[in-house]
Amino acid sequence: MSTATVPRTIRVGHSPDSDDAFMFYALTHDKIDTGGLRFVHQLEDIETLNRRALAGELEVSAVSIHAFAYLTERYALLASGSSMGDRYGPTVITRTPMTLEELAGKTIAIPGRLTTAYLTLQLCLGKDVAVEVMPFDRILPAVAEGRVEAGLIIHEGQLYYGDRGLHKVVDLGQWWHQTTGFPLPLGGNVVRKDLGAETVALVARLIKESIVYALEHRQEALDYALQYARDLDPALADRFVGMYVNEWTVDYGPVGRDAVRLLLRRAAEAGLIPAPVDVEFTG
Repeated sequence: MSTATVPRTIRVGHSPDSDDAFMFYALTHDKIDTGGLRFVHQLEDIETLNRRALAGELEVSAVSIHAFAYLTERYALLASGSSMGDRYGPTVITRTPMTLEELAGKTIAIPGRLTTAYLTLQLCLGKDVAVEVMPFDRILPAVAEGRVEAGLIIHEGQLYYGDRGLHKVVDLGQWWHQTTGFPLPLGGNVVRKDLGAETVALVARLIKESIVYALEHRQEALDYALQYARDLDPALADRFVGMYVNEWTVDYGPVGRDAVRLLLRRAAEAGLIPAPVDVEFTG
């Protein structure tokens, strides 16, 4: 039996958007037996969560797969909780139509240097692509207002940028699939290893149960998640949740596991992360 101190409170960091809210609904609302653990949710944008994970601040957190390359000593990657872009994903948008070749030399607003969106952008356009970091929810307005030449959008903006008169240059999820044949693993859930094997295993089981509960009680969980949809039309919010909480989220599966390993291997080969990553999945 583990001798590690078992905290009765587990802080869970996740993004304040509809798909993460949907995923963690059962834990937030005591819909499942938590085995005596109390889960406290801390809502931050994904880049803030990545940075907090570097400091080991939270027991459990959603992180970018890119960021996980820097976290392997302290955190274990859970087998459930993935956000997988299956032929869709972060998208580069502009005010006027532009080809990928014309994008070269332009400065692109990105939601953070540890995001998988940025890593994939570098794999697509090259290590030295010019970028400006800004909060994810300010990128689309900045492009629309002409304050930046191009923007790399994540979250719900992927569904309505066209309604704002903006144009897609490249969908990096599509590009990745065309390049590799794999889905693009954008994010996952991690748990701090120093909690001890028993607690790590319990957390892994509970997060999986929370995801399964939401999928089996979809409307109930979706009604809760809509409050985090940033005024998105309910039908679009439903579509967005379905894009990022699905069978991949219950478990990466063999293809999802291979996708994570491939992404990080390509990143290491391109010199975009410090070293190759030996990826293992917990739960």
